[in-house]
Amino acid sequence: MAKGRDFTRQALQDWGWDGTETSEDTLLLVSELLTNASLHSNGCRELVLTADGATLRIEVHDGTTAIPVHHSAPQPGIPGGHGLHIVERLSDRWGTHTYGDGKAVWAEIETPARSSRPARTPTWPQQPAQAAPTDAQPTAAAEKHGV
Repeated sequence: MAKGRDFTRQALQDWGWDGTETSEDTLLLVSELLTNASLHSNGCRELVLTADGATLRIEVHDGTTAIPVHHSAPQPGIPGGHGLHIVERLSDRWGTHTYGDGKAVWAEIETPARSSRPARTPTWPQQPAQAAPTDAQPTAAAEKHGV
């Protein structure tokens, strides 16, 4: 989880988005999605961040096709059951899509106006050409990392 947050923090910094109103929300969303993958899906296979200038998309890919359960009313003060509520509150949109033997849980945040920087898709862990730990779980804008 820490590696995923570090990866995301670095991607936001590389994009010039650190310190924006969405940067802390993005880090919390990444933490929640990675935690859910760890607790309910045998961990994250890949974390992908994509940005197109108007929207930042976070995708956490795991190895199960089971769709996350959104509990209607988590109990205040009791651990568990709050993750998807946090994702729902912090993101502008979120959802899932299944494929083969896995799924991606994604969340999107509208980003502040950006300069004309090209869109990127980082992923984490990094591809073999880039040295990255295999136990990590993040990916950012136009770069990908396998977990």
